[in-house]
Amino acid sequence: MVHAGSRHNAPVTRPDQRPTSPWAVAAALLIVYVVWGSTYLAIAVMIQTLPPLVAAGVRYATAGVLLLAGIAIWRRIRGQPGERPSRLQWRSALIIGSLLLLGGNGGVVLAEQRIPSGIAALIIATSPISMAVFEALVAGQRPSRLAVTGLVAGAVGVGILVVPLEGVAAIDPIGIALVAGAAISWSVGSIYARRAPLPRSPFQGAGLEMLAGGAVMLAVGLLRGELAGVDPDAFSSASLLAVAYLIVFGSLVAFTAYIWLLHHASVSVVSTYAYVNPIVAVALGAIVLSEPMTPRTWLAGLIILGAVVAMVSGRPRGVPQPEPAVEATTEPAA
Repeated sequence: MVHAGSRHNAPVTRPDQRPTSPWAVAAALLIVYVVWGSTYLAIAVMIQTLPPLVAAGVRYATAGVLLLAGIAIWRRIRGQPGERPSRLQWRSALIIGSLLLLGGNGGVVLAEQRIPSGIAALIIATSPISMAVFEALVAGQRPSRLAVTGLVAGAVGVGILVVPLEGVAAIDPIGIALVAGAAISWSVGSIYARRAPLPRSPFQGAGLEMLAGGAVMLAVGLLRGELAGVDPDAFSSASLLAVAYLIVFGSLVAFTAYIWLLHHASVSVVSTYAYVNPIVAVALGAIVLSEPMTPRTWLAGLIILGAVVAMVSGRPRGVPQPEPAVEATTEPAA
């Protein structure tokens, strides 16, 4: 989950640029839908045998290095001057990376040790709602009725997952709290990223954020003692492949598709990933990991997704819209 730092509310088209093919937009959307939706499953597989924050830190730090190296090589091939990040830009990347990756993705990683991946994805889906509320508060405005209604509906959906019912066990409240906190951290980090001083290239900015955030996750994982008593021989091939998948597809391929979409499709179209990703995550969790789909889960999921769909699709056209955050992330947060 890394925010692109983009400030576009509509596709950016140069006079000499050919119209974007709808098939290209559809293909990029499909990548974002499926790949980011699958990252919740990949995280669940990764933490089966790997230390959670250390593995997640390696994922993002590696992806950041690869992205920055790719940018440098591409600029050299095209004879373009490089942009050396300033100290202020590095500070912004550190703050954003800490909020999005440690607070956002790290919360999801720790939560998935306690709750199913599909449940984590459903709660993270509330991020666009909380982001709209926080954005209004930061701007000194009263949140819209739609945003407040969506926030209340999302809270009701989360409450249904936590409150114990007769004959039905509640889902681990600590896991729910971790992922709810991750959604809030992701929203705060995304709002800050829209105003923070960052490199002009959104790709370079994201590379700095992944590198800085990944380093912070590694440091926190080490301070938690995650490597104490770890036996590398116990690492499963599936967990190691999950890390590789998250680096290549979750953090590079899908991210590139997402940035491309921000420049070639409206934010209202791109934002649809917010309610498609949870559906993909829940389906994959049930099929691959046999995660239970109880009536409680279905009811909470319908309420949460309904709130997100209303929030994303119900904004007035022509009015600046909160921009979607990259992965949850989710992966705010996967």
